[in-house]
Amino acid sequence: MKLRQPFALFVSILMLWGCSSMPPEQGAPTAPTQKQEGGGYYLNDGPLPHPPPHLELVPDAVPKKEPYAKYANRPYSVFGKVYVPDMSNKPYKAEGYASWYGRRFHNQKTSDGEIYNMYGMTAAHPTLPIPCYVRVTNLSNHKSVIVRVNDRGPFRSDRLIDLTYTAAWKLGFVNTGTAKVEVERVFP
Repeated sequence: MKLRQPFALFVSILMLWGCSSMPPEQGAPTAPTQKQEGGGYYLNDGPLPHPPPHLELVPDAVPKKEPYAKYANRPYSVFGKVYVPDMSNKPYKAEGYASWYGRRFHNQKTSDGEIYNMYGMTAAHPTLPIPCYVRVTNLSNHKSVIVRVNDRGPFRSDRLIDLTYTAAWKLGFVNTGTAKVEVERVFP
């Protein structure tokens, strides 16, 4: 009987210790991992095993007048940096690197409360108003898409915009992970 009590105590401690580890914070960046052909994406992200067929048939977003999301357009801070959304409605055009975000965020809420669909035509930008529309052009092949900005990110200094898997596929950089792009705001 004396032998069973210490064993039960030991098993209880092991069980409590195993439950005490916290899961990683949702949305926190992790170390990038490389996939084949030199493309990269974050650990636990990337494509789902079987993308839907005929991604070329997914239509671009169609700019329309929409009210701005109440909570998604307030100043905010990520990793110690403060971001202030630009609500001026002035034209916007910038060059930088686009990346895409996938299964890690698929079916999760975006900044405006919508559900992220990695097979839709949306984007994340740190300061453009939510929602708004932008034309993204891959500068290496001149392919363009129009997407609806409904999320915040990317939060890496070397990235300008995050796109859905479908938008990246249409722009021709889904396998490399990033591309130099031009982002221009478009209005209805």
